[in-house]
Amino acid sequence: MRLIWFDLNSSYAHSSLALPAIHAQVAHRQDIEWSKVSATINDSIGAMTAAVARQRPDVIAASCWLFTHDVLTAVLARCKSLLPQTRIILGGPEFLGDNEAFLRANTAVDCVLRGEGEEALPRWLDAWDSPSLWRHIEGLCWLADGRYVDNGMARVRTFDRLAAPESSEMFDWGKPFVQLETARGCFNTCAFCTSGGDHPVRTIPLEKVEERIAGIVSHGIHDVRMLDRTFNHDARRAEALLDIFEKYAGRARFHLEVHPGLLTENLRRRIAQLPVGLLHIEAGIQSLNARVITASRRLGDVAKSVAGLKTLCSMQNVVTHADLIAGLPHTTLDGIIDDVASLAAYGAGEIQLETLKLLPGTAMRAKASELGIRYSPRPPYEVLETDNMTADELLAAVRLSRLVDGYYNTAAWQGVTRRLLADGKDFLPRFLAHLTKAGATEQPTSLERRGLLLYDFCKAHCPSHVTDVSMVWIEAGLSLKKAPAERVITRHVQPADEWHIIYGIYKQGMRLCFLPTNEDGDEGYWYGYPTDAQSARPTLKAKGRRKG
Repeated sequence: MRLIWFDLNSSYAHSSLALPAIHAQVAHRQDIEWSKVSATINDSIGAMTAAVARQRPDVIAASCWLFTHDVLTAVLARCKSLLPQTRIILGGPEFLGDNEAFLRANTAVDCVLRGEGEEALPRWLDAWDSPSLWRHIEGLCWLADGRYVDNGMARVRTFDRLAAPESSEMFDWGKPFVQLETARGCFNTCAFCTSGGDHPVRTIPLEKVEERIAGIVSHGIHDVRMLDRTFNHDARRAEALLDIFEKYAGRARFHLEVHPGLLTENLRRRIAQLPVGLLHIEAGIQSLNARVITASRRLGDVAKSVAGLKTLCSMQNVVTHADLIAGLPHTTLDGIIDDVASLAAYGAGEIQLETLKLLPGTAMRAKASELGIRYSPRPPYEVLETDNMTADELLAAVRLSRLVDGYYNTAAWQGVTRRLLADGKDFLPRFLAHLTKAGATEQPTSLERRGLLLYDFCKAHCPSHVTDVSMVWIEAGLSLKKAPAERVITRHVQPADEWHIIYGIYKQGMRLCFLPTNEDGDEGYWYGYPTDAQSARPTLKAKGRRKG
């Protein structure tokens, strides 16, 4: 039997783990000839169809999720027209809910698998051409003579004994990062998450984790993203994993999803002891409003979560990424703005604001009407309106997300953005209005464009921060001929008799410019550029009084 896995992703930087995870379980079988067609949603539908169809497979398999849904079904419908005898089976998060409507609307697809595929798909491959035998395959959903058949949820019962995805020849070592799953399931019950209520949490032995990390690092991979839904669901296990990670300090960085409200004192101490750059922590917070958290069925006390988050953000050896979700029950636009300002005050390294998506199989989607949530029936199922946020307010939250990403999450602008946020809660709504009027919230903008917009805003509304923006502009190596550098003196600038060097070393003949910080223009900052290179970024910064 010839099987093609249609490996469709949102970009080439990302790669689904489904193919190698399943192939690793059946790699020994000689009766299946595996091949892969890889593509992204931006590729030509015609070219993707041709690449799959020319191999004339017996089976086409693919994993479907909200961002690949539409392109995937379009390609498969064309493949079925060309290859009517080919069986098409899909799995993935899109099928965690009721699948009857999907199967009736997408007749090219023969069946879908709900749940975990490592054990269920191999059983289906034994009966791929005999639908009469499909009734015994857990998780399979299909139409039998027009009647919908649903075999529930497929669940791996031997997670700790599965062959590692990295052992598969289908594993893609060419990506910039590798995903590593050491635990499956989640102790929490978040109504918006597909893993909510997936008990008990199943794990693989620590010695196997260490063996797999060694293999990953040996392939030259420096970025390991842990897929465990809550890394610290078991504090002792988390500490043991950190001991393993520390062995790879300087060679790898590990991304973890941590529940800040469950940080034990021992775990806090252990994280604080780790080398700089070893961890990137995603702290699931979603909202700082206790009523929102309760309505979302997320376990954990908000006060404890905030305390844990503050601790993580205060650690200089780790980067802490905090998540917020717009569109949850009882969330308001003003509340989101307050939460962003609070996270910035805590010192979060990154703030991610996303709009709620009501995913198939989640409790919140099932109770959307009861919760007062209206959402798109098409992927990505984003919330359009709630009883607490109008459609315009949700659009403002999307634009706010782009503001946060373009300024707070950008290293060059983070410091000044944090200071502006600290100065008053009206900064965000006013700056958002400024960006919206300029049309800068609908598409990505360059670092320079962002700086020009921020400088114009500060001149009009926050003059005490104009110099801050100018300094960032200069230190980012941007043009000294544009507005943020309009006060910079570049001609005949001499070093001060006495100055405080902030960074760099002054060398005779170094090109200097001077940014005054007072009305008389005799106090300010010097920036120096090397004479032997056309460097746009200064290598020297000093502060003091300029000669008269």
